[in-house]
Formats: sequence, structure tokens, C-alpha cells
Amino acid sequence: MAKNRPSSGQVRIIAGQWRSRRLPIQDLEGLRPTTDRVRETLFNWLAGDLTGARILDCFGGSGALCLESLSRYASYAKVFELQASAAQQLKENLKTLKCDSSTAEVIKGDTLQLLAVKPDEGFNIIYIDPPFRKGLAEKTIELVADNGWLNENAQIYVETESETAHLAVPADWVQLKEKKAGQVIYRLYQYQP
Repeated sequence: MAKNRPSSGQVRIIAGQWRSRRLPIQDLEGLRPTTDRVRETLFNWLAGDLTGARILDCFGGSGALCLESLSRYASYAKVFELQASAAQQLKENLKTLKCDSSTAEVIKGDTLQLLAVKPDEGFNIIYIDPPFRKGLAEKTIELVADNGWLNENAQIYVETESETAHLAVPADWVQLKEKKAGQVIYRLYQYQP
């Protein structure tokens, strides 16, 4: 089981062009990097859909999901992160990996406020992995669904605390996968307008 936990202060990229690369992360309250085991499952689910995809990571945190996506040849990632030090660390990690603003953009700010503004262009894959027990998942889902963030057939990954057995999602989001791991329940949906 110990292999599923990231080393203290680091996130490991599992596969792709930066495979096995370890990058520093901030030790911040509430920062909960998605475990290797959960990420392996998620990226197996997304395997054929990442190359060339536009990614939106609504709660960047350690950057594990965005970095893994870029390592697997996503074309662009936009990341929202509220905590200044976590956002700065993610920018530094992207710079270390030689990602410029045409490849990845980290925006420091409140996700709910940022999602309230319609984007210039939609996304193919959206990660919704908010801090637990703050009631953010369903609010985020609503904003993503209503404001033009989703390209047709976009996939949406939602990770919540395991006690969130029922999750309200729009009728045009078809659930593709669901799995539970310890204190986490994670689901993959597809937007089918």
C-alpha cells in the first residue's frame, strides 16, 4: 500500500514523456494529491483521449492530474488554484518541464468565480477534484455545465469524498465509470448534448 502514497513533498509522474519524474509540491493544509493507484486507473480510462486534448484542471493543488495529462501529450492545460504558494509551485514545475504559456497556464484564483466567466474555447477533458467536505463538487459541476467549458463529447472526471454516494449531474452527462478507493469515490462522465 505504501507505493500508493506520494513521497513527502513530491508528486511522481506515472507515464508518458516525463515518466517517473518527481517534482516538488507544497506541504499545505487541504492539499491532497490524487494517489498513484487512482491516477493509474483514471489515465487507463482516458488512455485514447489524451493526445492533443485541451485539459481544464479546476482545482490544481499539486498539479498531479495536469502534469500527468501533459506528460501523455495533451496539447494544452489550464489550471485554477486558489492557494498562491501551490499555484507558484505548479508554475515552477511546468517551467522545469519546459512548458510555456502555449502549453499550460496556471491561474491563481477562486475556481467558482473563474468558472462563472465563459471561456473563449471549450475543453475536451475537465478534472473536478475539489477540497473535500466543502460542498464544492456540485457547484463546480453546475458552472462547468452552464458556461461553455465543455466541448462536445468532453469527458469530466469528478473525485469526491467517499460519503458522497449520490452526485447531482446534468442529464446530458453520461456516467462511463465509477470506482471507490479508501476515502475517495471517483467517476468519469461524458458530455453528450
